[in-house]
Amino acid sequence: MRFPFHDMGAVEFSDPLPEAVDLAVIGGGVIGVSTALFAARRGLSVVLLEKGRVAGEQSSRNWGWIRVQGRDMAEIPIAHEAQDLWQALDADCGGRLGTRTVGVSYLARDEGEMAAFEGWLEEARELGVSSELLGRTEMLRLLDYPRGSWIGALHTPTDMKGEPWVAVPELARLARAEGAAIAESCAVRGLDRQAGRVTGVITERGRIRTQAVVLAGGAWSSLFLRRHGVDIPQLAVRSTAMATQPLPEVVHTAAVDDRLAFRPRDDGGYTLAPAAFGELYLGPDMLRHLHHYLPLALSGEFDIHPRGPQPRHWPDAFSTPRHWSGAEESPFERMRLLDPAPNADKVAEVIALFGAAYPWAGEIALHDSWAGMIDVLPDVVPVVDHVAQIPGLTVVTGMCGHGFGIGPGFGRVAVDLATERDPGHDLSRFRMSRFFDGTRLKPGPNL
Repeated sequence: MRFPFHDMGAVEFSDPLPEAVDLAVIGGGVIGVSTALFAARRGLSVVLLEKGRVAGEQSSRNWGWIRVQGRDMAEIPIAHEAQDLWQALDADCGGRLGTRTVGVSYLARDEGEMAAFEGWLEEARELGVSSELLGRTEMLRLLDYPRGSWIGALHTPTDMKGEPWVAVPELARLARAEGAAIAESCAVRGLDRQAGRVTGVITERGRIRTQAVVLAGGAWSSLFLRRHGVDIPQLAVRSTAMATQPLPEVVHTAAVDDRLAFRPRDDGGYTLAPAAFGELYLGPDMLRHLHHYLPLALSGEFDIHPRGPQPRHWPDAFSTPRHWSGAEESPFERMRLLDPAPNADKVAEVIALFGAAYPWAGEIALHDSWAGMIDVLPDVVPVVDHVAQIPGLTVVTGMCGHGFGIGPGFGRVAVDLATERDPGHDLSRFRMSRFFDGTRLKPGPNL
């Protein structure tokens, strides 16, 4: 059996479109779903609009980590809030989100990596993290004595995991039960505006009046913004992951080094991935924004591999339109589900690495493998901000692979931003203008 995100499947959420709402949310990933849920809890009328299926793309294809460890300092308070929200939401959903505290460990092969972990911990400690440095003996005991050359680890015992392809649709069901309208297979072609301000959204099924919109479109966000004259240097990289068949419990915690990431799953198998490996496909936006990414590329800190042109209908394909009218079929309708094939060589390599670390697991049979397109920005932190050029539009995008775990936190923040309330966190690090106002970008931690 394959996981459900490989095809469109049957529509589950097909609520009638309202004529008007207090808030329209574009994108049915974890952040869009969380935004709709918290808006409904605030008593707002809200509609969630998804071109394909809820959690059809990266929100169901990630590792399932709900972590504070290794995050940018500005993200840590929101990540803490998100962990609290995940636990409360799991209770609201009857324990069906797969949320469980398993701890997360970053494994070091040399003293340089341990020094980097220590530097992050010194800065993060004042923000209340539970993280600690472990020597080799403690690390081996924690990880059930794997075979490997690691000398120690950064470990956060309070970090958690969830089951993405189960959790996000469950949250959508909760949001609908609490009053949100949700429409799958309903692309938003564009914004309706008067005097520059948002007055509605134009969907493939008609117009909905609203003065507040949250865009949480993941890898598609920059294409939607570009159609409205707003340019951000967001790209997308292909990331491969896989799930094993059920195995003996060889390790009960989540961990990652420079080549391998793993965590236990509720079905008795393990989710595995090739650590920070990503593949960047050629496209117009990639060429236009290359200068934003050069400092990051030249640092050598990220394992990103260039590939040929994006396939037809992908967000940054050369043939994908950048401009269309509300009466025309949009690129979002031409590709309802962005479902890239996984890197088969990496799948085989990762299974071999996990087997070498835990040879007593026996034969490691693959249950499924997949890939997703991770929305990235040049400093490896997201944009969470109003769009100055378009009053009424709030953007939450560029999660850089961090979105699942922090999703409920940023969803709650998005509602406050969209309704002009204090979000309770300092969001200056996430402002959109940092790419254009002369600010020297400070990359987030590559941990």
